[in-house]
Amino acid sequence: MKKNVLKVHASDNVIVALQDLTKGQVIEFNGNSYTLLEDIPAKHKFFENDMKQGDEIIMYGVLVGKAQYDIPKGSRMSTDNTKHAAEQFKYRKTDIHWTAPDVSKFEGRTFNGYHRADGRVGTANYWLFIPTVFCENRNLDVIREAMHNELGYAVTAKYKSYTHQLVEALKKGETLESVDLSAAIDQKKNRVFENIDGIKFLNHQGGCGGIRQDAAVLSKLLAAYADHPNVAGITVLSLGCQNLQVQDFQKDLKDRNPNFNKPTFIFEQQQSQSEEQLIGEAIRKTFEGLVEVNKIERAPAPLSKLVLGVKCGGSDGFSGISANPAVGYTSDLLVALGGTVLLAEFPELCGQEQGFIDRTYDEDKARKFMHLMTTYNAAAEAVGSGFYMNPSPGNIKDGLITDAIKSAGAAKKGGTSPVVDVLDYTEPAVKPGLNLVCTPGNDVEATTGKAGSGATLILFTTGLGTPTGNPVCPVIKVATNTKLDKRMHDIIDINTGPIIDGEKTIEEMGEDILEYCIKAASGEVTPKAVLLNQDDFIPWKRGVSL
Repeated sequence: MKKNVLKVHASDNVIVALQDLTKGQVIEFNGNSYTLLEDIPAKHKFFENDMKQGDEIIMYGVLVGKAQYDIPKGSRMSTDNTKHAAEQFKYRKTDIHWTAPDVSKFEGRTFNGYHRADGRVGTANYWLFIPTVFCENRNLDVIREAMHNELGYAVTAKYKSYTHQLVEALKKGETLESVDLSAAIDQKKNRVFENIDGIKFLNHQGGCGGIRQDAAVLSKLLAAYADHPNVAGITVLSLGCQNLQVQDFQKDLKDRNPNFNKPTFIFEQQQSQSEEQLIGEAIRKTFEGLVEVNKIERAPAPLSKLVLGVKCGGSDGFSGISANPAVGYTSDLLVALGGTVLLAEFPELCGQEQGFIDRTYDEDKARKFMHLMTTYNAAAEAVGSGFYMNPSPGNIKDGLITDAIKSAGAAKKGGTSPVVDVLDYTEPAVKPGLNLVCTPGNDVEATTGKAGSGATLILFTTGLGTPTGNPVCPVIKVATNTKLDKRMHDIIDINTGPIIDGEKTIEEMGEDILEYCIKAASGEVTPKAVLLNQDDFIPWKRGVSL
């Protein structure tokens, strides 16, 4: 029989509702009876015992908040009666013992990827357009429309057909409701370049204005994307007078990869004869480059070549119970196979610091993590905010009452393996194993940062649904519950709802997810975010962004 409640950790003093519970309902759980004093919606929690003002509230086995006043047993946890609280952290030398999961099912397995000259292997083969300044965004838009439509990468063909049919209906005096979108003709052409998975454009709002440090960070990020293993070649458009000069970008690219040898074309508008000449030349040279990189074909590679970013967004009260632990098990499987996992979103590791510090092999890396966490939070507090303000209204509505609760669930994506490295924003992942990457929790800023550190696939868990993707790194959406999967199936790739329904274990789902990753990395399945061209890209200006 399906359970209606769950206690996540033996030491917790709150109980999670797995389905809607009603006021007055008597819940029998672990030999105890609980009479609910109010309705408890699915994903929310009720108190196991009477709480006194100031009492610590424990979930996932850690401190997640404190009672703001006396709370009777059976009451619902809310933002009124519970406020964020998290344990302090420090460095302490610990012996790290990790028991890796059984990976016999995956030993010797491979994926078909794109092998680069430096030994890395991409899961996709993209051509990338990079503007050094926002002034070139319009030129990129023109090039995108021209090349996407003609080379077969546009996803708007059916909507253009639909609009055309609406115009025709208007001319004929027919009702617009009679035009059916599902009947629109999809005029998407067959792709001209079979081995090119897409032509991507990094439109952004930086490169000039702001402060010089913003341009410097942006330059490193753009260099990271140019050097990404999923990128085969790049076209750079520069205005000429901006803060982020082409030579700065080239230096950062050389510093990152001294042996960078991908086809690269650079155009500066203030040195061109006209806009027409600039755009025409950029299209022609890029077309020549596409002809060359289209000769690269997929070939087998060991799973140790995968770099997996793990991310959650639009999180709910089930995120830390179904999708995130399942992804965490996938992470452990990949680490045990010699692969690399990137866990970011530092505001959503608040309250989990001690656990990660104790799992970090290198003391210098542990202290680097502590420094990044404290300085980031201090910067937020300096402008009247802080990590405690991270949960969104949607998070709170669906059961994530405090940042510490959200963080405890979010941290599950990183599994249980030791931490091998700690990376600041744009630093590349070079060590196999679990890496911590400093980014905001914001969906797009975080995925942008993970790809910048080298993620070649991103597992993105969501309980509420989000259309976030990335230009160069395929993003795989993992639903926490079956209702979401059914309601937004057009953006969801994997459903971990069977964990909540008692139909599958976390370990079984974790293996299923890795199987999907292997197929996605091989081009056998295409994640929904890729199909929809959800190419979100927002650089972090290193100001306060939660």
